[in-house]
Amino acid sequence: MEFVFLADHPGALSIVAEWYYQQWGKEHGMTSVKKSEEILTEFLNRDQLPFILLARENDEILGAVQLKYYEMDIYPNKEHWLGGVFVPEKHRGRKIARKLVKYATEFAESKGVDILYLQTEKLDGGLYKHLGWKPIETVSYRGKKVLVMKKKL
Repeated sequence: MEFVFLADHPGALSIVAEWYYQQWGKEHGMTSVKKSEEILTEFLNRDQLPFILLARENDEILGAVQLKYYEMDIYPNKEHWLGGVFVPEKHRGRKIARKLVKYATEFAESKGVDILYLQTEKLDGGLYKHLGWKPIETVSYRGKKVLVMKKKL
């Protein structure tokens, strides 16, 4: 498995847009897969945030993760966020999400980021708790109860 930037594999944009639309589209104002694609073009970076990292094996995209700025507008002082962690069902159980999160975290640290934040609907912290992320608080955001977590790098 290798980790690559979506910016270097723009053909994967439609795949990731479909995943995100199916998983989170309605909550984030995406009215179609096309709208999801338009939103994700902002992530076609490799030298600056925001960007998307992909897990890839034998030319197949196995999952995605985002590094971005200011994900939750209720936290204007929390700058760097990890989000959009997604692995399609057929690839789950292979620890791909774990590897994506670890790689993205290490990459952020190599770029001078000292704290990363995330939000998860898993109120027990799920995967992130096992990777050393610490809970900050549980809040209601966009109609959902989420746990906000941080990781000091």
